[in-house]
Amino acid sequence: MADLFVPLDDHPAYRQIANVIEERIVARSLRTGDALPSETDLARQFGVNRSTIREAIRELEIHGLLGRVRGEKRLRVTRPEPGQISSGVSRALALHDVTFLELWEAMMAIEPVAAQYAAARRSPAQLQALVRAAVRFKREVADTTAAVAAVVDFFTAVAAASGNQVLALSQAPLNLLLTPTLTRMIDRVPQARTRILEAQGKIAEAIKLRRSEQARSWMEKHIHDFKRGHELESMPSKRNK
Repeated sequence: MADLFVPLDDHPAYRQIANVIEERIVARSLRTGDALPSETDLARQFGVNRSTIREAIRELEIHGLLGRVRGEKRLRVTRPEPGQISSGVSRALALHDVTFLELWEAMMAIEPVAAQYAAARRSPAQLQALVRAAVRFKREVADTTAAVAAVVDFFTAVAAASGNQVLALSQAPLNLLLTPTLTRMIDRVPQARTRILEAQGKIAEAIKLRRSEQARSWMEKHIHDFKRGHELESMPSKRNK
């Protein structure tokens, strides 16, 4: 079997080796489920010691690109979970000081389209998932933390039902950025809970009946409501006057 990798000239650090392996995975030279050569063989191919290989492997495992099947010692290429991807993207966006307006504009670009496609493409199981999230929000409406989690789950379920992986992966980081603002809004804007409850019900019903334009329209109204809620939440409190 031909070697997958060649020795590196200056014995680079583990992260450089991890980057080389990641490039092969992204380029699909290594596909999900493919077995990686042993640590000894990787050390030989890269021209480094095994401890450096172990550090590189640990880096890739953290990012969900490598893993072991239960009962197997062999490392295999794995597909990262959406949460692993979204947390890294959200962190990068936060470090770039993303504003609420930028977040809102991104949501307006993604969420209505996701709802439109979900109405046309959703499976019975996907419909159940978003209905469950809406029901959970209604049940947990008095508990801010649980209510916010249910809103995030609703958006996630709609995006999953869209049948478009790019939409779903693009939407996931937005949920993490939305959470702090949504938490403050639900806490401080009295009508927020009622408005969210109504919008989720209308969106879920439109998706259930496969009414794409109606689902898109209600999602647009829903996202517009978030902007209005943010504006109300940001106003100086009368209690402080």
